[in-house]
Amino acid sequence: MAYLSDIEIAQSITMKPISEIAAKAGIDDKYVENYGKYKAKIDLSLLNDSARKDGKLILVTAITPTPAGEGKTTTTIGLADGLSKIGKNVMVALREPSLGPVFGVKGGAAGGGYAQVVPMEDINLHFTGDFHAIGAANNLLAAMLDNHIYQGNALGIDPRRITWHRCVDMNDRQLRFVVDGLGGRVNGTPREDSYDITVASEIMAVLCLANSLKDLKERLSRIIVGYTYDEKPVTAGDLKAHGAMAALLKDALKPNLVQTLEGTPAFVHGGPFANIAHGCNSVIATKMAMKLGDYAVTEAGFGADLGAEKFLDIKCRYAGLTPSAVVVVATVRALKMHGGLAKTELGTENLDALGKGLPNLLRHVSNIRDVYGLPAVVAVNRFPTDTDAEVALVIEKCKALGVNVVLSDVWAKGGEGGIALAEEVVRLCEQPSDFRFSYDLDLPIDEKIRTLVRRVYRGADISILPSAQKQIAQLTALGFDKLPICVAKTQYSFSDDPAKLGAPEDFTVTVKNVKISAGAGFLVILTGDIMTMPGLPKVPAAERIDVSDDGVISGLF
Repeated sequence: MAYLSDIEIAQSITMKPISEIAAKAGIDDKYVENYGKYKAKIDLSLLNDSARKDGKLILVTAITPTPAGEGKTTTTIGLADGLSKIGKNVMVALREPSLGPVFGVKGGAAGGGYAQVVPMEDINLHFTGDFHAIGAANNLLAAMLDNHIYQGNALGIDPRRITWHRCVDMNDRQLRFVVDGLGGRVNGTPREDSYDITVASEIMAVLCLANSLKDLKERLSRIIVGYTYDEKPVTAGDLKAHGAMAALLKDALKPNLVQTLEGTPAFVHGGPFANIAHGCNSVIATKMAMKLGDYAVTEAGFGADLGAEKFLDIKCRYAGLTPSAVVVVATVRALKMHGGLAKTELGTENLDALGKGLPNLLRHVSNIRDVYGLPAVVAVNRFPTDTDAEVALVIEKCKALGVNVVLSDVWAKGGEGGIALAEEVVRLCEQPSDFRFSYDLDLPIDEKIRTLVRRVYRGADISILPSAQKQIAQLTALGFDKLPICVAKTQYSFSDDPAKLGAPEDFTVTVKNVKISAGAGFLVILTGDIMTMPGLPKVPAAERIDVSDDGVISGLF
């Protein structure tokens, strides 16, 4: 049987004008700023003007990712359409895709099959220009920093201790380590430098955690760009750069309104990495979705040990949010990979491998319920190769934890395939919960890390390298020790070793570096080798992307 590609499915439906989608969401026309026929930005004043009670917040997360795929975004969209099918007033809030992965390995990132947000080509390519604005603000700060040094360096910035990098929204390994400022005195000061991908910029995290334009500007001013010769931090505010940066970001701060294939209103806004940043869409978009819908469905990147942990411990803490229910997405195929099977062997029934991989799912579910005190449901994306015995084993093991399993068929059937999941989520939203964070902010930095490793990752302990110990001491002396932590680690394991699949135990997490994201308001704890500038694969997805003479794009999945 020949399946349509995601982009063919997306192009086969007739989109509604964005004015109709805004009206369906209850957004007055005075708040709507059209970007063509099918996209709009929503003015921030809507949040202040609305006295409507907030709706229920539903978080969609997943097991530890594998090359077999889990379908978190697809499930998020399909669940929202399923809620709409059963008559609920619902909004969805997602992250924006980065051009790097779009042209690299992943391809598009707007859902899949019959559970997509559209126009998917626009969402995946440039969209409303938010990421370009973030890159411009990032690079303006870099230019002002280097110009300050060139023009006499009144602040006494040590060029060897500059921590701010330029960025570009592309996978480009050639830019990981560069030397710039060459060509003589009039062309700057020579120094070693590096580039990050735009989604790794602290400005992305700042924009996604800001709750107003005023808050955005204040956060931008606190960004630390380097240190003086006497080791004092230098900020964007010291360089008088924050006002101009905020001017560049003024429109990017406004959430983008689009629609699902079935016409459910959707915000797609912001996109920080989930391993080096907090991996969630913007606070403003989430709050706006809750203000407009009785149910707001959102997601967090990678597995629940990364995206969901940061959503709960960082985003919810700062924004004052309390989820009503959590959906943990899994596939039988991915669980069998966690049980040791190769990707080529996933199409054959193997209860032994599934049994060995299931502890990964059970640990994530247990964390959501027992560590964070939230009601949870497991959504299994069923594949044609999954056998009844395999599905029954997943249901049995989850039932032993007191958690229901719902089979999801949203990829093939859209909202119709998400009705059972929607009904379970509605039921869970009425259950009592006891939401709490996994660590206390008053703990010392090392104890926060140790607590997280033991409670969420289920590791034995941490090992802090001498250089990181020095950084912790310095950051504590500067008064940053009460901030939440954002652990940067591999997404492929609970541990800091990507080869340790399933649910490893008794491991030690090595802390290599501790950095401050003072604007975002968290400490970045670097473990393992975390890449802030990805590279393209041998055969990039870009090679398959094309546009016809009449402007129709192909190859985006």
